[in-house]
Amino acid sequence: MSRIGKNPISIPAGVTVEVSETVITVKGKLGQLTQDYADVTVKVEEGQVLVERPTDSKDHRAKHGLYRSLINNMIVGVSEGFTKELELVGVGYRAALKGNQLNLQLGYSHDINFDIPEGIKIAVEKQTTLKISGSDKQLVGVVVSKIKTFRKIEPYKGKGVREQGQYVLKKEGKKK
Repeated sequence: MSRIGKNPISIPAGVTVEVSETVITVKGKLGQLTQDYADVTVKVEEGQVLVERPTDSKDHRAKHGLYRSLINNMIVGVSEGFTKELELVGVGYRAALKGNQLNLQLGYSHDINFDIPEGIKIAVEKQTTLKISGSDKQLVGVVVSKIKTFRKIEPYKGKGVREQGQYVLKKEGKKK
């Protein structure tokens, strides 16, 4: 049996889980998330969510742990939320919020205006530090990844957009 899939998911106070035939809905203080599921059985019993598979086929084993992790991320997302921090490293690199857009100056001849998707909050703590938060773990990761692609880290000086604490392997420059 799947080591991840067999673990029950405890439901914290203030979170409600509704299960229909193919959709699970989780509501909490930070919003509501829904997820389609198939090939597994989801039960809510005694403040816990249990995910079970019908057979030991390869497809069912794969989806067992997957849906357990997705449901757990939904419960954590609506109760606590997910946060990632980005750093802008480089001379003149800065960020600012303008309404529902993130304005980035990343050394190009033009500014980059990024439309903030619904369900995501971006806070500019300093001009070079961004804090991206939301209840959907996948959406937070997609937004962080998209912002990082605007200026990838270059290997000689380490300039670019990186996650906080990310290690950058620097290359040695030319020698005389």
